[in-house]
Amino acid sequence: MKPRRLALLALAGLLLGGTLAGIYEWRQRQPETPPATLPDAYRQLPDFSLPNIEGGLWRVGQWRDKILVINFWASWCPPCRKEMPLFVQLQEQFADKEVLFVGIAIDNEQAARDFMDTYGIEFPVLLGEDQAMALSRQLGNRFQALPYTVVADRGEIQLRQAGEVLESELRPLLEKLTQER
Repeated sequence: MKPRRLALLALAGLLLGGTLAGIYEWRQRQPETPPATLPDAYRQLPDFSLPNIEGGLWRVGQWRDKILVINFWASWCPPCRKEMPLFVQLQEQFADKEVLFVGIAIDNEQAARDFMDTYGIEFPVLLGEDQAMALSRQLGNRFQALPYTVVADRGEIQLRQAGEVLESELRPLLEKLTQER
């Protein structure tokens, strides 16, 4: 193959790859269908339980009266590491307003503990691995993206976000939900 043709094919491949990556990133940033237009079963937080980092069993039903911010993450996931300081900060700011952040680690226990120590996580962290990925799919994570965040108020899902959650998206939602209580 001639060098010029090879260079053109390489350039076309790079452009196509960049375009597909851009579309994927754009799609990740799009909000999910508004909960009011979805069937009830999809709007409601399902009943689930997972072991917490201390070895006890955590049931979502224990916290249905709170605003839950459930975040699926892994220690090896760069966007997960990027958004975690925001979650720690918002948990501190909204803790007295019935908001509870819950991390669900797609990791082994030691990796999850190290991650918690690194970011100063004091909210509940659950260990899920494969079971947690199945739960995230049940919650709408069609592409098995990490991080994946779900916000629910009294069991009704208000937000599903694949990819990193930005403060400009999450803070106004939490302020709105806490003011409506």
